[in-house]
Amino acid sequence: MPTPLSPLPGPTGTSEFAMSFTSTPRGARLARLFVGHSLDTWGHPYDSEVNETLTLITAELSANAVRHGRVPGRDFHVRLTTEAGGGLRLEVSDTRGEDWPAVAAPADHAESGRGLLLVTALADDWGVVDRRGGPGKTVWASLRTGRGATEVKG
Repeated sequence: MPTPLSPLPGPTGTSEFAMSFTSTPRGARLARLFVGHSLDTWGHPYDSEVNETLTLITAELSANAVRHGRVPGRDFHVRLTTEAGGGLRLEVSDTRGEDWPAVAAPADHAESGRGLLLVTALADDWGVVDRRGGPGKTVWASLRTGRGATEVKG
């Protein structure tokens, strides 16, 4: 069951949504739904390009956290914040820090391996850092709200 941490406007006028989810496919699905809901309440409707783009990025990063970052009995964490200038930043943290993701071309007919290629194409920037306050890693992606899913970088 997800544990809400802080879906509130911050003291400096920025907004933040943060929640822990079970490291299961259901947890990944819920993360995507909650991010979409947060974006909708922040003025980016469900059918907007910003919402569709960030929920897709959330789905990919959450699936990776469940598949590659899972430690039995430990949750993954999602944090969505507004940035200065109106951008959005998504962070997905897991508790396994020894394997950092890297973009690689998937093998022909591969059923996995395309997620970070998609994140690279959709996000304005992304990266990996050590998880704050504990073991693991945080994969983050940022998106300027003036562009959307149809304006994929080339």
